[in-house]
Amino acid sequence: MSKTILITGAGSGFGALSARALAKAGHTVYAAMRDTQGRNAGRVADAAQWAADNDADLRTVELDVLSQESADAAINTVFDQAGRLDVVIHNAGHMVTGPTEAFTPEEIAAVYDTNVLGTQRVNRAALPRLREQGKALLLWIGSTSTRGGTPPYLAPYFAAKAAMDSLAVSYASELARFNIETTIVVPGSFTKGTNHFATGGRPADERTVTAYEERYPGLVEQVSKRLAALAPADAGVSQVAEAVARVVDTPHGSRPFRVHVDPANDGAEEVSRVADRIREEFLARVGLEDVLHPHCPVTDTPIG
Repeated sequence: MSKTILITGAGSGFGALSARALAKAGHTVYAAMRDTQGRNAGRVADAAQWAADNDADLRTVELDVLSQESADAAINTVFDQAGRLDVVIHNAGHMVTGPTEAFTPEEIAAVYDTNVLGTQRVNRAALPRLREQGKALLLWIGSTSTRGGTPPYLAPYFAAKAAMDSLAVSYASELARFNIETTIVVPGSFTKGTNHFATGGRPADERTVTAYEERYPGLVEQVSKRLAALAPADAGVSQVAEAVARVVDTPHGSRPFRVHVDPANDGAEEVSRVADRIREEFLARVGLEDVLHPHCPVTDTPIG
């Protein structure tokens, strides 16, 4: 069954690939990005051309996750045009690299604003409509860094992704009784096919960066190269888009809570398996096992 889907940060990388994979599968997809009439105008044109070439329903919509007004307007646009919204995919994110000490609190807060508060703005725009609608999927694009191997010089990004993961886990149980399902897709380190490292921010405190460079010379480049070396030759970012499409096409109520796409196998899947099991067992112990699955709004019984 065709679904209406909104995916944030869909101008490039995982977002753009997932938008195209979902549109190709027959869904109506809103690829959300900011500054659609400015610096991302070329990406808007590319998406329109791709949609025409592939006879797919891929649309673009202005959405800056740093603005509640923008998030509200984007959700209103989707409902005005499509009449419903079945899937919200939280993909927008920003990476920064450098020694943690060199980042000002304001710089770290900016990373948190995009990766964490951005999801909250979109949720506050979308969830009133989705709760009223009575059936939906929230799909979060996480990171293995929250529980797997964590190389240095990526702390602000890792901290923000960990916070987003915690937010997703809490939302899952709070939304289940509204028949809103949650899946967290967890990519590992993909150093090719995305702009994460190329467009990542750097700390402004060059003096501290220089001090660390004396003890950790060329560390950023070393981390990038060694992460790339861990991945199998056939690993590609399209695997994340394929995983997203599979989750969306899985029947409501039977989707997995967490899906790892980690060619480098940094250990996150193993740790998450334990953490998610403990969560399930604890909720059962306190009599809340029903919030582990979405509820049918008619019978008020768990699905799946």
